[in-house]
Amino acid sequence: MPEAQRNTAKSGVRSDSAGKTRDRVTIAERVAKMGLIKDWDFVLHLPLRYEDETRITPVAGLRASDWAQIQATVVSSVTRAGKFFQLVLGVSDGTGTLEVRYLHFKPGLKERLKTGTLHRFYGQVQQQPVQYGGRLQMLHPRVKEPIEDASNLPSTLTPVYPAGEHITQTWLRKRIDRALLDVDLTDIVPADFTRPLGLPRLSDALKRLHHPLPGADFDAYSERRTPEWKRLKFDELLAQQIALREARNRKKSLRAPALTGRPGGFKAKLLAALPFELTKAQKRVLGEIDADLGAESRMNRHVQGDVGCGKTIVAEVSALQAVDSGFQAALMAPTEILAEQHYEKLKPLLEPLGVQTVLLTGSLKARDKAAVQELAASGAAQVVIGTHALIQDAVKFHKLGLAIVDEQHRFGVSQRLKLREAMTGDEVPHLLMLSATPIPRTLAMSYLADIDVSVIDELPPGRTPVVTTLVNMERMDEVVAAVDRAVKAGSQVYWVCPLIEESDKADLTAAVMRRDALVKALPQCKIDIVHGAMSADEKQTVMSRFAAGGCDILVATTVIEVGVDVPNASVMIIEHAERFGLSQLHQLRGRVGRGGKKSFCLLLYSPALSEAGRERLSVIRASTDGFAIAREDLRLRGPGEFMGARQSGAPMLRFADLEADIALLDAARNAAQQWLAQDPAQALKHAGRWFAGAGGFLQA
Repeated sequence: MPEAQRNTAKSGVRSDSAGKTRDRVTIAERVAKMGLIKDWDFVLHLPLRYEDETRITPVAGLRASDWAQIQATVVSSVTRAGKFFQLVLGVSDGTGTLEVRYLHFKPGLKERLKTGTLHRFYGQVQQQPVQYGGRLQMLHPRVKEPIEDASNLPSTLTPVYPAGEHITQTWLRKRIDRALLDVDLTDIVPADFTRPLGLPRLSDALKRLHHPLPGADFDAYSERRTPEWKRLKFDELLAQQIALREARNRKKSLRAPALTGRPGGFKAKLLAALPFELTKAQKRVLGEIDADLGAESRMNRHVQGDVGCGKTIVAEVSALQAVDSGFQAALMAPTEILAEQHYEKLKPLLEPLGVQTVLLTGSLKARDKAAVQELAASGAAQVVIGTHALIQDAVKFHKLGLAIVDEQHRFGVSQRLKLREAMTGDEVPHLLMLSATPIPRTLAMSYLADIDVSVIDELPPGRTPVVTTLVNMERMDEVVAAVDRAVKAGSQVYWVCPLIEESDKADLTAAVMRRDALVKALPQCKIDIVHGAMSADEKQTVMSRFAAGGCDILVATTVIEVGVDVPNASVMIIEHAERFGLSQLHQLRGRVGRGGKKSFCLLLYSPALSEAGRERLSVIRASTDGFAIAREDLRLRGPGEFMGARQSGAPMLRFADLEADIALLDAARNAAQQWLAQDPAQALKHAGRWFAGAGGFLQA
């Protein structure tokens, strides 16, 4: 029987009646959406957590956030009306009393849990807010029927799996057990890689993770630090490193034009005309790019650096190396406002040299867009700057030698593939990716293993340090007064809000309402607003007016996060700063301090800010090191959110933790290199177990 048919049968799909078929197919479709199709998928569907029903915890020994099982008698039972109809119980085991609470409960539950009955309750212990007494409680614990014999307990930990709608734990456990019997668990990873790390065989590790032995350490299993968990993490990291190294080899095999430039060309003229000296870091990175561009294999380089380190000029010089070699360069930015900013900065530098530079965005009128497309197709336009409009089917390049992607984490894989396809014939353009968000070492090792990384770790002289202060939103009058003083002293001010209009789901001040409030409080100030709902022309008009000094205060959403350069702006106010990511806050702060004035960043936070939120904002206040901030941001948000890895083409990690498992990552990198050299077929077979289907996108 074919595997797909066999797996469908195992899902319980039957065709003996229309009704049954519809019901069973729905279950199969739902697990397929979870990525569970083949037996191997189910084997690797590892527990999200474990429940320890092997012991009874005394109520007096409960701690907040613990998952625990108690055996207790219901001593009180009341129902309360309010936002939710609640059943509130007091249960006691003689050592103490705990509150148990159910919301939207079924009518029979109250009768089942009547006063005087004995039950086992399993759930997570929570601490109520101080204003509600700060007592411990269980919210919606699982309850078992009255039990007289306290010794009748399960002997092993109970696995709890990630599950979709209408997919029960019982069904998942049975399906996973069938997969464990049918799948080939042959350990193809050489023991030379696993034995020095003290890791068990793959089959033993998988069986024990799904069925822990009696007496298994609950904390170690829950925290994923047993040898069995480490084996799965190592195999996952090893598969990722193999996939990325293979992708790197494929990319290096792509032929690209050798862009060697020419003596005394546009690149040399630009460097000679610059009114400032490049930093040592910029020169080092340009040397790395120069070597890549001069080769006939495709450059795939990621340039990262802190806000204001000078990545744009590095990209510009690299573009001229392509032009000097008789090819075109394209720079793609994620937003029109950023693309227009690049165009306004680069055109005055390039066109006096004789390099025609054009801008292509989606908002151009049809006639203007057609004219720019013609210039790109004929080769008359040597540098083309734009947004996603650059990769539309109607856009053709004459000879594209270098594609530059700014803020590359904001683009999906398919978009980078489209850029690669912009060349005709057997050659592809070189690829240079820029990011103002520094990538922590562990993330670079794991997700950028197929890319060469350059770091601009030095700021140009003259950048003014920004003083960062945390301010309670209740002090708004003082903030407005400070803004008034700054404007009267000749400075310009950014005021960033997280929303465009009021939302019932978030208690945030909207940008439009903040603009109106500031107009009323500061009638003598010229105040503008810019946000994502405006047209490109409207945004550009406002930004140009602000850059020219025609506006004192710019109220904005995060459209001004990157790319906007107004040296006279020396005050950045970020409202509800606790709602932003740390790297995003660092990016916004980098919009000021670009001139000679002393600059300030005020992070306004809600009066209800939690201690964890205050600690997080304190990272921004205390540090201007983008790498330190990025490491903390990675810890808080995870790799997928941090760098857009879910759409980057890089295989996502499900089990390994980049910070906690750095030793396993180092071992996996070394093993991947060695295994690919010794037995590439087996190495790729291992990667296929984990990341089947990711191969095409790894070429981006």
